Amino acid sequence: MKKILATSVTIIFIGFLMLGVLEFPTFGSPDNLAYNEVAKTYIYDSMEATGAVNMVASMILDYRAFDTFIESSVIFTSLIAVIGVLKRGGTKYED
Repeated sequence: MKKILATSVTIIFIGFLMLGVLEFPTFGSPDNLAYNEVAKTYIYDSMEATGAVNMVASMILDYRAFDTFIESSVIFTSLIAVIGVLKRGGTKYED
């Protein structure tokens, strides 16, 4: 019974995901969100606006610096948690 329920829930979930995929614009379509004015501004004006040496450095260090800092903080926190769980010792269990 549990396998049937799990399979049904999985199929329904995949169906909802596929409905979302059907709403995507076709590849190369001018209506695609990747072709908006923000992307054009990043591509053509980023180096002059930020003073960076290249476009990648301007994106990571100037436009997305706060986001990159938060991502690295989350990775650092999870690393500390994993180390704390794995290093927890001192308790010996005897049969």
